[in-house]
Amino acid sequence: MIFQQFYLNCLAQASYLIGDETTGAAAVVDPRRDVQLYIDEAERRGLQIRHVFLTHFHADFVAGHLELRDRTGATIHLGARARAEYAFSSMKEGDAVEFGHVRLEVLETPGHTPESISILVYDSTHNAAEAPYAVLSGDTLFVGDVGRPDLRASLGWSAPDLGRLLYTSLRTKLLPLPDATLLYPAHGAGSLCGKSISSETVSTIGRQRQSNYALQPMSQDEFVSLVTADQPDAPPYFTYDAVLNSKERPTLDAVLERELMPLSPEQVMKLAGEGAQLLDVRDPGEFAHSHLRGSLNVGLGGQYATWAGTILVRDRPIVIIAEPGREREAATRLGRIGFDYATGYLDGGLQAVENRPDLLIPTERVSASDLAELLAPSVGAASQAALLLDVRTTHERELKRIDGSVSMPLNQLPSRMKELSRDGRMLVYCAGGYRSSIAASLLQYAGFNQVAELAGGLAAWEAARLPTITA
Repeated sequence: MIFQQFYLNCLAQASYLIGDETTGAAAVVDPRRDVQLYIDEAERRGLQIRHVFLTHFHADFVAGHLELRDRTGATIHLGARARAEYAFSSMKEGDAVEFGHVRLEVLETPGHTPESISILVYDSTHNAAEAPYAVLSGDTLFVGDVGRPDLRASLGWSAPDLGRLLYTSLRTKLLPLPDATLLYPAHGAGSLCGKSISSETVSTIGRQRQSNYALQPMSQDEFVSLVTADQPDAPPYFTYDAVLNSKERPTLDAVLERELMPLSPEQVMKLAGEGAQLLDVRDPGEFAHSHLRGSLNVGLGGQYATWAGTILVRDRPIVIIAEPGREREAATRLGRIGFDYATGYLDGGLQAVENRPDLLIPTERVSASDLAELLAPSVGAASQAALLLDVRTTHERELKRIDGSVSMPLNQLPSRMKELSRDGRMLVYCAGGYRSSIAASLLQYAGFNQVAELAGGLAAWEAARLPTITA
């Protein structure tokens, strides 16, 4: 048996290629939307992708099941509770797909979503062929966590109802598996589909039985209270993506062919005047030095798709501003979350407008020592006129913060901006500078004229041995 995990760091997402060398058949589980890597790997190993499984309708990304269907002719397999616009093979408890020595058997494991399944992987060449080699648990069970049950609230399911289903699925379907069964989930640390997912991307049922907080002995009510508490805010595109994964839609190749159009500066500014969003995907330092007036910064070097999906309006046109040669990457990563409204990119990048100073503005960046001096009581009125905005999460802030700062997590900033005074100076910080650059660009776009960010974030503040308040 050929078994390979593909891990996409920016979405903390895992997908799987499972093949049989004797028949040359293969299946892909939970593919991302840009599917060429599965096709290339299958070809390298002499395999043909004949099956594609979704463990559930993912909310945090658009899956590549339609792309694989169209590119390879693969059959799509969904859980028996799933309803979709496209043709698929409905898989109930115990149903299996077999090719050569490989058997993929379905466990219905509702809880994270009502249609969730897990997939038992059997290899008849394995010494203990009667026991599963692994279980692909989707978002039902993670390493160190379980799937959150609250993401379908807007689609008619309550978190407590799904939480009770999750409790049963874990204890009657997954925990009875042998301790040695390898556990391969659909996400790792950084995913918003759980609240404390481990950075490890593989474990065993036995290790999770011992160490996973949600698998310890407790009543159903205790479990529901535990897994519904303190979940991170979900970006607004999550519900849209969950629904889109059940729809017939254009494939990513078709979207990119339409989106990757070079635009002149005049075309870009005309589109901006008509309401298009200017998305600058360069690193925060480059953006701060100079950027197009009215552009928003979400750098490709961080959790680009998640933050772009959080601050952009999904159905408004997007114009990409990137280093030349990175436009396709920017559009592809937007496509992974279903943001298919890019109208093109600034041809030549920011260099195309370097002789147009009327179109360019910087973002002020202050060093840790300069910020400390500015906030010092001896500065008096100057310090009172400056608002220090902490855009990290509430949990991060509880651990440590700069004294005198005000909390407004970045995901809440667009909706809470009206709480901020436009008088005086606005100073923004995060952990390392990535999120503060996004926040500063949002504030500038909204008309705040005196915006600066702490270069290097809290890490630079601590490196300068400046004091923090800790929990």
